[in-house]
Amino acid sequence: MAFAEQASRLTSGRAHTEGGLAKPIEEVTASLPSDTFLWLAWGSIAASFVLKMMGRDKDALFVGQWAPTFLIHGVYNKIVKVAGHDKYDRDRD
Repeated sequence: MAFAEQASRLTSGRAHTEGGLAKPIEEVTASLPSDTFLWLAWGSIAASFVLKMMGRDKDALFVGQWAPTFLIHGVYNKIVKVAGHDKYDRDRD
């Protein structure tokens, strides 16, 4: 069963409301193309590599740890587009 179908089954019949912070964040991130987060992750990996080659090991580790953060934001973005609050807003229209 697809994720969207599972999410729909789990939330059907329940009132869904978003917190004051989540909805504006979701609106901004949902407007970004999905590959934005992939490019950010690859960019941080490349920047980390360059910093490592320059001998700045601690900076390289710091920047390299951004990649998983960008990727998890990409997953969050995809979930919001498929089953987030905007799905409920579209259903009401």
